[in-house]
Amino acid sequence: KPKGGISIVLSMAELVYHSIVRSVRKQHNNAFVAIAINVMQTVMFVAAFYLMFTILGVRGAAIRGDFLIYIMSGIFLYLTHIKSIGAVMGAEGPASPMMQHAPMNTIIAILSGALGALYVQVLSLFLVLFAYHVAWSPVNIDQPVNAFLMVVMAWFTGCSLGLVFLALKPWFPAFVAIVSQLYQRANMLASGKMFVANTLPSFMLAMFDWNPLFHAIDQARGFAFINYNPRYSNWE
Repeated sequence: KPKGGISIVLSMAELVYHSIVRSVRKQHNNAFVAIAINVMQTVMFVAAFYLMFTILGVRGAAIRGDFLIYIMSGIFLYLTHIKSIGAVMGAEGPASPMMQHAPMNTIIAILSGALGALYVQVLSLFLVLFAYHVAWSPVNIDQPVNAFLMVVMAWFTGCSLGLVFLALKPWFPAFVAIVSQLYQRANMLASGKMFVANTLPSFMLAMFDWNPLFHAIDQARGFAFINYNPRYSNWE
């Protein structure tokens, strides 16, 4: 029978919810294990960068404040951005067996992939910060709401780029796969998670200024640390 606007929205929200659960559990049958895998990946990234910075002896070049928060502010946003690109790019298309179920469509598949990635990343972020707060030292973030909004910004720009790749994939599948991999690898450096924009000379800033993730990470550090004021980036 014909449905009203509110009932359509509610039924679509329910479909998105069940699709999110399915996308989160895709890595493992147990949802807790699927989330634990992501948390461990985040911890491994943080540990690797901490060791690298310590061995290279560049800890003094970082922002005055908690060094691990400095590292995590870059890694959390980088992982959120990259995972959201992968989730939207890997969303099920019209030829997927899931589309044989009557109420399912590609919009729901894309939405559930994007929101599922955000859910897992935000949960991982809070779990890692909570563990660090309890086990090491108290977490002190100057403007936590604004810093979290930069995480959302990194997710949103990742979803936007993932949508562009998803739209191009039917025409140039091999090219899109190469370019997306190249973009993800390039962002290991181009995201600016290993340095801050205020310390870069102008000729180097031009190399990173195109990247929305670079701006999001630099602004997040401005909100996280009371004594860092980003001058060469803006979230707008």
